[in-house]
Amino acid sequence: MQNAPNTLTIVRPDDWHLHLRDGVVLDSVVGDSARQFARAIVMPNLKPPVTTTEQALAYRDRIVAALERAGLAGGRFTPLMTLYLTDNTPADEIAKARASGVVHAVKLYPAGATTNSDAGVTDLLGRCRPALEAMQKWDMPLLVHGEVTDKDIDLFDREAVFIDRVMIPLRQAFPQLKVVFEHITTRQGAHYVRDAQGPIAATITAHHLLYNRNALFLGGMRPHWYCLPVLKRETHRQALVEAATSDSPRFFLGTDSAPHSKGLKENACGCAGCYTALHAMELYATAFDAAGRLDRLEAFASLNGPAFYGLPVNQGTLTLQRGRYDIPAELALGDASVVPLAAGESLAWRVVEKA
Repeated sequence: MQNAPNTLTIVRPDDWHLHLRDGVVLDSVVGDSARQFARAIVMPNLKPPVTTTEQALAYRDRIVAALERAGLAGGRFTPLMTLYLTDNTPADEIAKARASGVVHAVKLYPAGATTNSDAGVTDLLGRCRPALEAMQKWDMPLLVHGEVTDKDIDLFDREAVFIDRVMIPLRQAFPQLKVVFEHITTRQGAHYVRDAQGPIAATITAHHLLYNRNALFLGGMRPHWYCLPVLKRETHRQALVEAATSDSPRFFLGTDSAPHSKGLKENACGCAGCYTALHAMELYATAFDAAGRLDRLEAFASLNGPAFYGLPVNQGTLTLQRGRYDIPAELALGDASVVPLAAGESLAWRVVEKA
């Protein structure tokens, strides 16, 4: 390993997979993302889900209002909106979304796959074909939560089975459709995206780069490391690090930061999701530093995503400095609190300047 720098300045990054929720939770968390990232693809799995362009525009207005209340107005953070794909999404809604200039993608949740996915898709290539044809026509990316939900498939195999059952047939049927394989967690997922033909990419979270499934059970069951897709074996984590730090432009940053109150995480049926928006870039810098590839962080965090989405690279910068960063035990979340990933632990990098 070459001598690692003590300071790293990169083009201001974007988050290509983010949960902001709504209401008082939105007010509590939006500032954490806006202070680090210039833009974010905002997930549509609210209750009820964001299924139309009109709803996406209204949600965007609520995010902008929350930014103003947080003192972060002025265009320093741009929410990039998405639609929630259902079995009944019409083709003309895709055309309307593209024309809006505000909706940048459509999200596929297999029904029952994760938080607020009950309204998700049950028959992608059957019932969703008109919407998929329109997305391919209008160059609208499909963001895929890549897990099957069959009860007879082991939880740790859901992503690998999804590639064979869904991803390969989907991309054979729609070879020009832009697809983002969201928050990949397996060697199979990383290798599929690396080697597949056509317009495909993948987001990778910081927690899947840093931790394997042992993190769920160190000293007892640790619900704040529980997410979906779940953490996998060490061999898969290593494959993700290899992909993220490689020269391939197909891999880019997506935190999948998902705020749930402490009470909803620490109960008999704890919610899936890790809250990482507060310290996302510190976490990613830690992962890239451990791999000896800090030189690849800028491409992963700031360049590859805009290239795939056809958007300009940001003008500002973000500077990280080697130095102790103590992760707080809890943060306010409306009238409750949220426990950030690795609460109470320390990282070796901290964000020191945003320009």
